[in-house]
Amino acid sequence: MQDFEPIFADDGYRPNVGIIICNDSGQVFWARRVKRDGWQFPQGGVSREESLLDAMYRELEEETGLQRQQVDMVAHTSDWLHYDLPAKYLRGPRNRMHRKRKVFKGQKQVWFLLKLLADDSAVNLAAGLDTPEFDTWRWVEADFALQNIVDFKRQVYRRALQELSTHLPHLNVSGDRR
Repeated sequence: MQDFEPIFADDGYRPNVGIIICNDSGQVFWARRVKRDGWQFPQGGVSREESLLDAMYRELEEETGLQRQQVDMVAHTSDWLHYDLPAKYLRGPRNRMHRKRKVFKGQKQVWFLLKLLADDSAVNLAAGLDTPEFDTWRWVEADFALQNIVDFKRQVYRRALQELSTHLPHLNVSGDRR
């Protein structure tokens, strides 16, 4: 795996990993956030003591219940992908993305493409956390994910899917139809 240092650069972005899980049909894992109408790919922050790969496997288990032996890591993006949070998420101290007093303007993410090796029944959204991130999931086409992700994440999703789709010929990404 390429070196993405500095992970914790003082660049205003919180380091994060994104996870695209695909099945044999080229569909991607799409999950709904608990108590929200928003759907997304699994993702999460990187702790100072972890590598990006360790963070990815930890987030995979926490958010999907999948273990590393139940997936094949196919590829990852070649660089950080950044997105800024909309101003409405940056107002007031309770709505700021922060870590120990540091306020971030957005996230920088390395995206991983995983192929599910296990049955769908191996997914357990309540396996890794006291409070699960997601309450349901389904397989969708990659273009569906692009069309239905929140606007401020769309460009990052597009770039990640386009770059990673070259590693699996059946993962088709034509682009945003909006």
